[in-house]
Order: sequence, then structure tokens, then C-alpha cells
Amino acid sequence: MVPAVNSRNEKIVDLFRAEALLRDIPAADVERWLELTRPCALLTQNGAGPVVGAVRGPVLLPDDVPDPGLPLIVTVDCAALPAGVTDLPLPPDGQLLLFGWPEEDGWGEVRYVPAGVPTRERPRYPENFPPEEPEYAEVYAELPPSDLRLTADVSLPYMGPVPGHHHAEELTSVWRKVLGSEADGIFAHHGSRTPMLLGGFGTEDNGADPVQAVLRFVEEMEGVEDEENTADWLLLGEFHGGRQGGATIFWMIRRADLATHRFENARVLVDWNP
Repeated sequence: MVPAVNSRNEKIVDLFRAEALLRDIPAADVERWLELTRPCALLTQNGAGPVVGAVRGPVLLPDDVPDPGLPLIVTVDCAALPAGVTDLPLPPDGQLLLFGWPEEDGWGEVRYVPAGVPTRERPRYPENFPPEEPEYAEVYAELPPSDLRLTADVSLPYMGPVPGHHHAEELTSVWRKVLGSEADGIFAHHGSRTPMLLGGFGTEDNGADPVQAVLRFVEEMEGVEDEENTADWLLLGEFHGGRQGGATIFWMIRRADLATHRFENARVLVDWNP
């Protein structure tokens, strides 16, 4: 899928191309690498785009769904996302609820509520995460409830190697430099800015590509070797709290499970960054 063409994304791609050529990477290899570019949605608290979700909004679930055991981190209004803003087979409407905890022993899950399904509001604070406790209160304070606004973004591999690309390590290094300097990008933490990525390649989980990390997780925790199906796994979402350090939460899912709304099969990784 071709990413959204706008002046912002054109500038990012031009910066990447210029930096790669400065490093004497052959132009043909740079252009072949740029064919990997994927569209993704960057959601931030202080962006200029339309509201498409919220940080720590109300927990609205159908009656037959049990109360979640983890705090709600982000709600995404699928109908508010423009067509093609990601290459994910997301539901066309309804609410996507991403739960988790951005700390060392964090975990997470995904719930999907189709449009028109009756819901009732659940406790904002799960029993095991009471806001009265200082260790939880600190995290809640750093993730204040707020709207999330959309920026149509672009994504390239952030970690190498990438099969078939001899300059992958250096090209991913260029991409990390470009993202790190982007004024409204995923790493531009200013005040209460809380970035969320939907789709794309993502950044890194403990020094590894998120897809490779989830494969390692599935093998180690579930005893299933799945390296042949690397392409089946997608980054559904990646959340960076506005705090310094803290943790990054990755919600991962297979393409077939996402397309058929089997969100119970999602896997969640937390990269602790003290």
C-alpha cells in the first residue's frame, strides 16, 4: 500500500534519502529500500489532525465481557481512521480498546467492540492497580486522559538486518536518526505528548524488531516455533508514554486474526526502559 503523500512525509523521505546518500550508500539500494515504506497512523495529544481516539478514556464493554484486569491505555475509533492511513486490515467501525501497563512487569490485551453493540462503563481503575498506591498513582499521573489526534505517517524498518538488503544495518541507522530528529514524530515528547503508532514497522523491543521479538516470545513462553511465518505477524499498536524512561507497549497480532477480529489471539510485549 502506498503511504499518504503529503508535504510532511515527503520531507521525511527526502531527509532519509539525503542522509543515506551522504553515507555513500548506492542510490539504487536506497531507492529499493524506500519501496519498503509503509503507511502508519501516528496518534498524539497535541497534533493538528482529527480526533481518532483517546488516552485512558471510559472503559465501555458489552455486558457479557468480564471487567478487564489491566488499565485501559488507548481507545481507537476505527470509523474515524481514513481509508489507507495504515496497511492493517482493521475493522471499518467500532472501538478498539488496548489495555496494558507501562512498567517492568507490564502486560496487556486487546478488546474490540463492534459498532452498535450495547455497552456499560466499567471501573477506570482495575482492582490490582489502585490509584491510591504511589507506584500506580505515578503512572496514572503521567498518562492523563485526553484525545488523540491523527497524523498520517510513514514507516521504514527501524532494526536490521533485513533479508535481501546488503546495506540494511546502515539504512536502519539512517532511519533511526531521521525519526529522532523529526519535530512531530514518535520520539518528540513535549510536555503531555503521548504518541501511539498504529501499523508500520514500529521501533524496537529490547534491541529487536517487534516482529522478531514476538516470535521469540511465542517460542519461549508458549513452546511454539514460528519463524517461517514472520510475515504473518503485524504491529497493531505501539505506545510511548510521555514520561522519560518508563516502557513501550507493543500489541502484536497475526494478519489473519486481525482480519477476522480474533483479538483474543493478540500478544503484548512491554519493553522496560528505566
